[in-house]
Amino acid sequence: MRHKVRVGFSAGSEGTAAVTSEECSSAAASAGKEWEEYLQIRGLVERIRKKQKGMSIVFEGSREDHFPDLMSWAKENGASCECFTVANFGKEGYGLRATRDIKAEELFLWIPRKMLMTVESAQNSILGPLYSQDRILQAMGNVTLALHLLCERANPASFWLPYIRSLPQEYDIPLYYQQEDVQLLLGTQAVQDVLSQYKNTARQYAYFYKLVQTHPTASKLPLKDCFTFDDYRWAVSSVMTRQNQIPTEDGSRVTLALIPLWDMCNHTNGLITTGYNLEDDRCECVALQDYKENEQIYIFYGTRSNAEFVIHNGFFFQDNAHDRVKIKLGVSKSERLYAMKAEVLARAGIPASYVFALHCNEPPISAQLLAFLRVFCMTEDELKYYLLGERAINKIFTLGNSEFPVSWENEIKLWTFLETRAALLLKTYKTTSEEDRSMLEKPDLSLHSRMAVQLRLAEKQILEKALACGRAKHLYFQKKLEEGASLPCYEESDIALLENTEADAKLPVILRKVEEGQEIQVDEDSPLLNGMKVVYGTNAEANGERDQDDNVSTDVNSALASMGGSSQREEANLSASRTEDEPKENTV
Repeated sequence: MRHKVRVGFSAGSEGTAAVTSEECSSAAASAGKEWEEYLQIRGLVERIRKKQKGMSIVFEGSREDHFPDLMSWAKENGASCECFTVANFGKEGYGLRATRDIKAEELFLWIPRKMLMTVESAQNSILGPLYSQDRILQAMGNVTLALHLLCERANPASFWLPYIRSLPQEYDIPLYYQQEDVQLLLGTQAVQDVLSQYKNTARQYAYFYKLVQTHPTASKLPLKDCFTFDDYRWAVSSVMTRQNQIPTEDGSRVTLALIPLWDMCNHTNGLITTGYNLEDDRCECVALQDYKENEQIYIFYGTRSNAEFVIHNGFFFQDNAHDRVKIKLGVSKSERLYAMKAEVLARAGIPASYVFALHCNEPPISAQLLAFLRVFCMTEDELKYYLLGERAINKIFTLGNSEFPVSWENEIKLWTFLETRAALLLKTYKTTSEEDRSMLEKPDLSLHSRMAVQLRLAEKQILEKALACGRAKHLYFQKKLEEGASLPCYEESDIALLENTEADAKLPVILRKVEEGQEIQVDEDSPLLNGMKVVYGTNAEANGERDQDDNVSTDVNSALASMGGSSQREEANLSASRTEDEPKENTV
């Protein structure tokens, strides 16, 4: 008998877009050119969308009309549907509503593997021959799922049609924003990811459009005669907002999946309560809390920032206890003490160049950031003490613990540095917090504009909190210095204190190194899956596939412009179906 294994995971795609690939994007543009590049690409895409208007496949009726079929299909295939129904929750969109009282930790939902759309089911579908020959698909499971979704949507006999019909026809992620909505994010930390998301989606569409039209194994795909940008954007958005990692059938590795019905649950603060039962081969979810009849059933998507929620899930979560902004820090290689600082950091498991996070909660910095700033501000004598002094190895473990300052002067310097850095970052925004709050009071502000301004304001509030904290701390330690207060000293007996501090205060902790010129995000709180750090949305680099076909990097201008032409052949290939205008709805 197989062992029963439950591994936790969260909804959607953490910090990872479904369309991120080095092979499908050019070298990063300079900050001053990114907006111009976005406008250029958007202009080309809009020309193509205009030509393709009316060609995309849509289903008759509203989304809500298809929920009864979804529930019937789920029940017929072994899913649990007895204690909830799908309901509209207004601004939160559709979600699951309890039809009876549900107790906390009660198993109320399970979905068998056969109902899931996975990379493996894509390989066994009509997409399989193309998958076996295209290294982009092999390297990027999220893109494979997107094309799998489109192929099944075009198949009237698809097993997954009840699920596909229940999906939103549009989403609220930035791929659907108007230009003026995106413009509201200029100057924010999130804007680079938003512009990259759009650019990479356009490049991938250009690549796969050409592939579908020219590759011999693609001749039988239902996308051959109609594959619009709106189709690809919809599929990418469906995957981006819903994909998750599950174990393969033998439990030896993980794969990406879309999980029908479960993905209707909306997010709230809490703990991850979903796992995979390998013995029964099904996704299982227990109740996060007690739910009364007719209450909405929530799940916890994971410790994501609001930037991640907006960019990858399409909503802003007002009460996000895990919100944060990135702060890139590094010890200059030209600094006289660089080698010593880098060595102390290395012994603590911290590279000399990082992308950290400033958090919305108290304290705003993690133990790793505290340790980095302490080393960053050390004098030569202090560095020698941690490199050569008695019990130097043991003292390394105190760097992230607020109970054991290096010196009062060091604390004053690091908190002053943080205060100054936060103040400088705040000056980069084009509006003030007060102006943002005034804008949010406008009743006619569109949903997408509102999310952009909310995100912009949330970033500032975190930086303002970090600034205030830095100011208060440096004044506190200045007073300690002036009073001649004794410095707390680490003793061997204090090891218990170190071990009982918060989990993220334990050092060494290995973080991802920032290569020179590279901007990455360190997720300090990502959930674990089978003992491995979850990577949401595998990309080519994560899979070691960096040497893809050269034609994937074809310049977006020529690639998109070639589709924007008016040749009769292309127009004929793109005229097989229709699009009906339908009112936009809030989506889960």
